[in-house]
Amino acid sequence: MVKSIVSAVCAAVILIAGAFFEERFIGAEFREFSVCAEEVYAKTEDRSATVNDVYALQLKWLDVKSKLHAFISHNEIKEFDMWIAEACSLVGKELWEDALAKLEVVKELAEQIPKTFEISLSNVF
Repeated sequence: MVKSIVSAVCAAVILIAGAFFEERFIGAEFREFSVCAEEVYAKTEDRSATVNDVYALQLKWLDVKSKLHAFISHNEIKEFDMWIAEACSLVGKELWEDALAKLEVVKELAEQIPKTFEISLSNVF
């Protein structure tokens, strides 16, 4: 009986600690990525962005993606891949308004996805 209770408590502690680690890790990765996305967005807004700026954002995303594959869904990863690639192409063609729209989606995804991993009542139930 005591072993069962101790085992259950240990399992609960491990799950809670894992959830806190996951929330903190994902939040930190996306905060860092969001800074880069904001910089590229600002440059695109000023029409001073180059394809290399967006490629740098894409490389940053690839780094983040390699760390987050175990945590976030493949559909969300695919969305980032698509939106950033489209923004890169549009900046290369100097279609600034369209590129801004794509980068706005990237910024919004970077803000919203970590919220789905927050420890809150809305995410638990």
